[in-house]
Amino acid sequence: MSRHTPNLQLDEQGHLLHFLTIDGLRRELLTEILDTAEGFTGVSERTIKKVPLCRGKTVANLFFETSTRTRTTFELAEKRLSADVLNLNISASATSKGETLLDTLRNLEAMHMDMFVVRHADSGAAHFIAQHATPGVGVINAGDGRHAHPTQAMLDMFTIRRHKGEFVGLRVAIVGDILHSRVARSQILALNTLGVSEVRVIAPRTLLPHDARKLGVHVYHDLQEGIRDVDVIIMLRLQRERMQGALLPSEHEYFQLYGLTDERLEAADSEAIVMHPGPINRGVEMDSLVADGPRSVILQQVSYGIAIRMAVISMIIGRQNLQAQA
Repeated sequence: MSRHTPNLQLDEQGHLLHFLTIDGLRRELLTEILDTAEGFTGVSERTIKKVPLCRGKTVANLFFETSTRTRTTFELAEKRLSADVLNLNISASATSKGETLLDTLRNLEAMHMDMFVVRHADSGAAHFIAQHATPGVGVINAGDGRHAHPTQAMLDMFTIRRHKGEFVGLRVAIVGDILHSRVARSQILALNTLGVSEVRVIAPRTLLPHDARKLGVHVYHDLQEGIRDVDVIIMLRLQRERMQGALLPSEHEYFQLYGLTDERLEAADSEAIVMHPGPINRGVEMDSLVADGPRSVILQQVSYGIAIRMAVISMIIGRQNLQAQA
């Protein structure tokens, strides 16, 4: 897949046309997404969990790669905005019989879709679809290869803001498989754009990109030193399916060195929160006592994911509506 220009996401006024990557987006726009999500947090608590903002719009979820949590929260977000939703089982579709990605796009556009939510194993897939989609059709990247997962990063930012207030002055540690993680790349971009004091990455050398420091982070190889006095700890899932070669001796040894336990957590700030994009490998990335403990905000992340995805979808659809009226 060819790479992209971040400006593909924005119109001339800087509003969202697509949401493909955090790269190139201003702090003001990220803050607008967070503020918009705040307005949607109460929808899930209503008797009728719907608002009419996307009534009459059709959204297709194109998941070429499985992800129960991401797909479920996108689908709930779309339905709570009153959109019509099409879920494609790509593994059983014509793409497995040789149909190209562009053919799939054209066939779906013939059904008059207004938005595509795309998850794909190849980096750049969502950008490719956005470049070739009919003008006025929005594309959201739900994770592509090792490249980006922007809505996951934004729900993480929303979680941090909900629990910590301001970003300025915060020290955030991201622990685990940085090398293979599209989530980590998007988180680092978002955290630095929103103005945190420091972003740390903690991992064995084999799970770090060789140019990690160029991402705007401080690199640590010792867990307790890396999380010392931090305000937020984000644990990453060990990316078994994306790992090639013997990058780790064993999962057991990984836990001994990098698994988060209550004892190790004492090195962080006394009010530090623990996050994880899920699903958790218990006994690998963290102990169950931490995952289910008072510092964990992992379940809140899942709930906030619906509000963030509602925010992004509504902002893109709202822009479509304005352009249609112009």
